[in-house]
Amino acid sequence: MSSPNPHTADTPAVQTPPANNRRGLLLRLLLAVIVLAAIAWTAWYFIVGRWYESTDDAYINGNIVQITPRIAGTVISITADDGDMVQQGEVLVKLDRSDADVELQRASANLANTVRRVRGLYSTVTGAQAQVAVEKVALQKAQADFNRRRDLAKTGAISAEELAHARDALTSAQSALATSQQQLQTNQVLVDDTVVASHPDVKAAAAQYRAAYLDDVRTVMVAPVTGYVAKRTVQVGQRVQPGAALMAVVPLHQVWVDANFKETQLTHMRIGQSVELTSDVYGSSVKYQAKVESLGVGTGSAFSLLPAQNATGNWIKIVQRIPVRVVFTDPSQLDKNPLRIGMSMTTDVNLHDQNGPTLAQAARTEPRFSTDVYKDQLADANAQIERIIHENMGQAVNAKGEDPMAKAH
Repeated sequence: MSSPNPHTADTPAVQTPPANNRRGLLLRLLLAVIVLAAIAWTAWYFIVGRWYESTDDAYINGNIVQITPRIAGTVISITADDGDMVQQGEVLVKLDRSDADVELQRASANLANTVRRVRGLYSTVTGAQAQVAVEKVALQKAQADFNRRRDLAKTGAISAEELAHARDALTSAQSALATSQQQLQTNQVLVDDTVVASHPDVKAAAAQYRAAYLDDVRTVMVAPVTGYVAKRTVQVGQRVQPGAALMAVVPLHQVWVDANFKETQLTHMRIGQSVELTSDVYGSSVKYQAKVESLGVGTGSAFSLLPAQNATGNWIKIVQRIPVRVVFTDPSQLDKNPLRIGMSMTTDVNLHDQNGPTLAQAARTEPRFSTDVYKDQLADANAQIERIIHENMGQAVNAKGEDPMAKAH
């Protein structure tokens, strides 16, 4: 058995720092970081954050102008396809116009025939007036003959029989005049206060011509607006019916953003507040300037086909979202960085200016979206109607295209 080392008891043991001291230091550092982060976030919120509301539940929306035929027909030509840019008034689809041309010719002939027939009505009035004048002369003669014979009968110069014949002639002349005057009145009723062009029969025939003319023009379908073609479904040779969707034209310079904000985010949101938009396709390097145009008047579920019914015992409150429409303040931004319908956007609304209303305060006085591509169609039809009437007035027409006989009555 060995003896113990005499130096062992005198050597002091090495003291290692306890592990919990280091852990405590790390915890204190972590707590300090959390406190500093909370202070920084609080400062950021009160200085900056509370003045902005953001959502990424936002999408590009716009007008999708459907191209639909207004008459039935067979497609013979298609001049635009998906993705093509088209200008307002540019031809998109043509239909076979053979049937429409035939109907237009029939309407033209009917109008010409009606003008000639109405001219005959004015001539009938003139003839009736002449007949009345003749009957008046005959009545005056019969009245004078009767007066002479009546005086002679008093002296016995003529027999009673001859006086009776004179009385019968006077009665006959009176009846003939009354009949002629009645016939004149009947004919005048058909043409009173009109000229040939404004006669009801002519106006009805002109309306038929306009309808046939429009059907003929509508065999050619044009772009109502400038934009890009999408959703083409029509094919050459297809028999189309009125109202069938053939293609759509999307004006990408007139798009907007529908941003869905939580109802709790709308407290300080107002119409007219500035908005900054970023798209997923371009990232944060491209920012669009916009403004709030309107705040929705209801949630999406409120306008759904089957609205939610919460009158049950299993009801759970869910924060709803309200659509907010945002429009671009400078449409030229879309020239450099175009957007498409349905694209996702990130929306940041600046809440500093809270002077605007939450709902529109006045009704619009001008259309939001319109086209004038069809405005001249009837003007052309009216020019053709005037030409047909003028050609069928004959020598009776004056410098104003009116019948002098009609003006006389």
